[in-house]
Amino acid sequence: MNLVEHEYDPSKHLHERPKKIFEERFDFPAHVQYFSYFMTDPPSDRLKSQGEFKSLLDRLGVPEHYRTFSEKFGFGVKTAENGDQLYVIWEAHTEYYSHQIWHIPDDKLLPIEYGPITFPDYDYLPETLGVKVNALDILVLPDAELTTEQIQDLMPEQHIYGSQVFGKEITVLTSFTADVHHAERYLVFSADPEALSRHLIQVIDGIVTTETYYHLLMRPFPDFSKAIDQIHQLEQILLQHSQVLSTDIAKVDAETAKQWLKALTSDFMAVGQFGEQMRLRLSSSLPYYAIVQATVRAQQEQPFPPFLPLYDYMLGSVSGVADGYQQLLKRINVLIADFQSIISVIRARVNLMLQEQNLILEDQNFKLLVSMDKTTKSQAILQHTVESLSVIVIAYYLSGLGSYLFKALEKMGWIESATMASGIFVPASLALSLALTLVGRRIIHKMMSPEKH
Repeated sequence: MNLVEHEYDPSKHLHERPKKIFEERFDFPAHVQYFSYFMTDPPSDRLKSQGEFKSLLDRLGVPEHYRTFSEKFGFGVKTAENGDQLYVIWEAHTEYYSHQIWHIPDDKLLPIEYGPITFPDYDYLPETLGVKVNALDILVLPDAELTTEQIQDLMPEQHIYGSQVFGKEITVLTSFTADVHHAERYLVFSADPEALSRHLIQVIDGIVTTETYYHLLMRPFPDFSKAIDQIHQLEQILLQHSQVLSTDIAKVDAETAKQWLKALTSDFMAVGQFGEQMRLRLSSSLPYYAIVQATVRAQQEQPFPPFLPLYDYMLGSVSGVADGYQQLLKRINVLIADFQSIISVIRARVNLMLQEQNLILEDQNFKLLVSMDKTTKSQAILQHTVESLSVIVIAYYLSGLGSYLFKALEKMGWIESATMASGIFVPASLALSLALTLVGRRIIHKMMSPEKH
């Protein structure tokens, strides 16, 4: 099953399902390493990760005509002078991308070990875009029936988990513990090479999928732990607001109610912001958990004594976490609803007090208008009285002036009796005074009219 360079042309398989082409070409024993990286901005990072992968292929010396790329998948194949095969695979997913490297030695009797891949001139140092999610170091061994002692020599950690998959034909072991190279070790072996060959891709895919989504699911757990304390504090704040509200709401004044409303609105905004942050971080937990469950079921796990069940442990670990995430989001939703209810109560109370104040103000305004109306009428009567008195005063003044004039005319012999002339002039002075008052009023009204301004 060795692959010779001139026998393989990736361009012939561009229209095939990308991973399908590997099922008949991967051989064993094999040393597989897997790395996944979280993307902070998936739309742009996904395209950038493809460019990063092309740079990695250049650095590894993979020939251009042994490379294939699609939108979210790419691989390259290189054959060393000693016949060893190197497969380098890139896959872009929703929130992460991964690199998978297969080293298939040409010498099947040469032992393979954990640690750096021993392919000639191999150097894996990509300039990754995101934070590493997980790293796996997998050995695939055929024709092997390893004893418990041999397994413990390969994995010296205290606890080892293992199961048989796909009908008890293939054994998968791990310790779920990172080694000195910061990678979790997996061991895949089978006494039936044909069964191993038939299910090899499914086994490896199952391992990398469950591990990656397990780590993605656990990735926000530190923030989740802090959020538990934070939401407890917010619930205590809400309880304090509720106690004050239930005690003083009936006797509170408008100004104090406004201060309550301001404080509650500020706390409500903090809760809303906190809730949005946690929803963003935890929104993918249910889909990730579903992927882990579906992948585990597909592996058809069976016990492999004396080791603890492999995937049972993983499912047990993440099921409680996924439920905890959802419970936290429910608590946040309840907290937001409670804040909204209290704010609504206070707003209703403030509106009632404002309406009461408006009614009082309207009553005061009405009384003021009635008083102003009475004052205006009084002023009008007074004004008419003053105007009438003004006519009399002016007439009296004109009569006085006329009497002086008539006395002068009597001495001059122009008239016979000044007294009679003065008496006759009194009505005329009244009429003249009235005329002057009316003309003056018209002039003043004309000058004060809006059209004048």
